[in-house]
Amino acid sequence: MKSKIITAVLSVMLLGACVDNPNVTEDIYLNTPDPTKSWVKGLERQLAITMNSVLINTEMVSDNYFNNYTLYSKVFDIPQIDYTDIDVNDLQQEIGRLREMATYGLETVAVADENVSQENIAYMHFCKGFAFLLGGENFVGLPMESLGAVSDWKTLLNGAIEEFEDAIDMATDANHINAFKMFQARTYYRLGDLTNAKNIAESLTADESFLFTIGFDGENGVVNEMQNATFTSMQNRFAPLPRLDYLDPKYYDQGTAVSDQKPISLAKAEEAFLILMEAYLAENNVASAKATALDLLDVVAARPVAQIDDSRELRNGTNRTDYPLTAVAVRADADSEFENDLILDRQAGFIPVYTVSGTKVTIEDIEAASSVDEMLYLTYLLRQEIFISEGRRMNDLGIRFPVSQTEQLNNPNVDESFTQAVIPSFIPLNSGLDDFTVDETTGNVTVAFDMNKVIVNNKATADVVPFQ
Repeated sequence: MKSKIITAVLSVMLLGACVDNPNVTEDIYLNTPDPTKSWVKGLERQLAITMNSVLINTEMVSDNYFNNYTLYSKVFDIPQIDYTDIDVNDLQQEIGRLREMATYGLETVAVADENVSQENIAYMHFCKGFAFLLGGENFVGLPMESLGAVSDWKTLLNGAIEEFEDAIDMATDANHINAFKMFQARTYYRLGDLTNAKNIAESLTADESFLFTIGFDGENGVVNEMQNATFTSMQNRFAPLPRLDYLDPKYYDQGTAVSDQKPISLAKAEEAFLILMEAYLAENNVASAKATALDLLDVVAARPVAQIDDSRELRNGTNRTDYPLTAVAVRADADSEFENDLILDRQAGFIPVYTVSGTKVTIEDIEAASSVDEMLYLTYLLRQEIFISEGRRMNDLGIRFPVSQTEQLNNPNVDESFTQAVIPSFIPLNSGLDDFTVDETTGNVTVAFDMNKVIVNNKATADVVPFQ
């Protein structure tokens, strides 16, 4: 394992070239000047690769996107999630690689580096914690070390909190400190720990422009695969739920795709406000939730909006051919009102692209909400819109991947109970999460299920709404 990790990192670190050097052994590498610095660069690369796997697979499982081509999983949209599925194993492997690289960096590289900086140690703790966080959010459980016993998702999240605490203690960069605190708040939120999540979130609302991202390097073969799936590829691979059409794409390229790879937000100020809204609602404090929501709209409104030519987007994948191409009305389900401006006519001119966050929730929507459930609905709609293309929606739906068969076959510590996915009973099957109908006369679209309404209706279950 160590030699494979060394080779993977050196292949992108040596003089900036993607060339493996078979003459560099572990001992030679550890005795080069500042080995931790290059190791952190390798961790950044692995983090980008891991996020590619997280975004493609979890966005597809959720109601955000439908795989309208043939390149990615053919069954995650159902959703059908089997422990034998190669995509389950690939996602688990990327998270595992991030964890093991961070562990090796802390236990071996940093120890051998007499000039190691606190900031680099902090980043390695962050990467290890983030691997635990991704595992705890997306899987029923995972090992916390190579071939170790499988820990359930709550144990993984508690491990993440400890690593983030170490990262905070070591970090000197103010933006990194805020990011690591936000990851702690996110972890406490998912654990349902209202007090800790709320306290940390409150401390992070002052900087409304806060943003922490991971970048991509098209020149060296690490592209933003979500950008490829939603914009660059000529096959129009991913199609958004029509209600979310106006938010697609979040990532785009101008000029050459290789040289214009957009970063992905890992932490941003919006999340602090969303956590606070949900905490206030758990406390039956509708007024404070509404005030926080109004502040959140200001944060979102201040985010950059690009104008791009998206006329190549024809939703012309081969799996479903009735996606709307003109600015028709859409409703969230058959019991909702039709809304305009959610589906764009991309042939009519440039369209807006919300590169960090966007929403169609209005001041009037928030002011009109009078109950906990009405505000909770807006909270989850805001979460869906703000986090689209960031790999967060599947968590909010309560869906979890199983431990892969490959892990089970190689690790005697895998209990059978961890090889079953969690798909809550309220999740529509048979591709219902992405389904919609089109009126033959008007072209207006009706989404089959308003999953934000479903989340609120099932808030008392253990699968969703952590603070309830």
